[in-house]
Amino acid sequence: MSSPEQAVFSLLSNIALSIDGAAVLGLTLAYAAVRTIVKFTSSSSALRKLQDAPSVRVSDLRSVLDVEGGSDSSSRSEREVLVIVRGSVMAKWAVEGANWYSLWENVLFTRISSDRAVIIQRTQTCIYNEWKRIFGWTWDLLAILSRSLRERKSSSLRTVPFVLINGSQMPVDNYVVVNMDGSKHHLPLTTVYQQLQPINASPYTFLQALFGHEYPVGLLDEEKILPIGKYVSAVGHCFLKNGIPEIKPCNDLPYFLTELTKDQMVIYRAFRTKILFWSSILLGSASIGILGFAFARNWNRWKEWRRRPNDQQQQSHAAVDELNTPVSEDDESRDVPDGQFCVICLMRRRRSAFVPCGHLVCCQQCALFVGREVSPKCPVCRQTISNIVRIYHS
Repeated sequence: MSSPEQAVFSLLSNIALSIDGAAVLGLTLAYAAVRTIVKFTSSSSALRKLQDAPSVRVSDLRSVLDVEGGSDSSSRSEREVLVIVRGSVMAKWAVEGANWYSLWENVLFTRISSDRAVIIQRTQTCIYNEWKRIFGWTWDLLAILSRSLRERKSSSLRTVPFVLINGSQMPVDNYVVVNMDGSKHHLPLTTVYQQLQPINASPYTFLQALFGHEYPVGLLDEEKILPIGKYVSAVGHCFLKNGIPEIKPCNDLPYFLTELTKDQMVIYRAFRTKILFWSSILLGSASIGILGFAFARNWNRWKEWRRRPNDQQQQSHAAVDELNTPVSEDDESRDVPDGQFCVICLMRRRRSAFVPCGHLVCCQQCALFVGREVSPKCPVCRQTISNIVRIYHS
């Protein structure tokens, strides 16, 4: 290994061995800053799209698609326009059927209240309780007395095709079909039923609690719906399919079906974007400062190690040669007085003093091992060592 490679390796090893939390904290803040910047970029892009997207009524949607798509019917069918449409929820079969009196056919009904809806989400949450292992590994009193609750959910979602219309007047002349394929956005559902049923304990439950195993304590049954007639906004790509407007979700936007208007969405997204912007600046500045401090400190240590006097290096070589020479048996085998043993090996007599602190606490061999470190420090006072002096007793 060449001299430059040895210097680089010593610097990297020094950084790795001298980590006291600054480098780890700096890297953690840098990672958080990068993630915040990514979120800020995504949020600002979504904000621009929401600001540029026209907010139209269902009756004006065809005119917007005609203007954007041009005069050619084929281009109008293939062109997708990002719009914000606001209207009332209605079942698709009600507006496409020939009989306008059969409005409630092919719709969903809730189990308890018999409300009519196009989306029904039923969630059953089993709540488990767990004592902190009286006979387990945790013997801490606070941990024994504390409890934790865990939830296990099972959810079912039923949907029927639905559209958005203007108001609730029949018959319907203009409507837009809502295509939810591939949508993972939050739905503006309304809770119509919620009940928590306790679960009766059994002797087996007592044994579960005694030995620290979780056991069920309650069952939460919820039912949420998207009712017919609810006024919502649909944000997505709109296009003509067989001459009928259809809207589908955009994965780059945080909204698809929402109760918010365009102005409310823009205000909320602008506030979130501003928070992410300043958070990324603060986290980035803090990470750069901490990493710069850690780098400068290790760089100074490396330069201090490189600036050692040549005579010290020569002295180290001479000491190594002295190590290779056989030590006088009369000098080392005799009884060492109390208080004169080396503080490191506890076998040989103290022979070397450190400069500038002046502590005479190590034998010659252990002093050389200490002096070979990248940043040698006295084992007693932890002061940086600049030289090692051999002491001879007359």
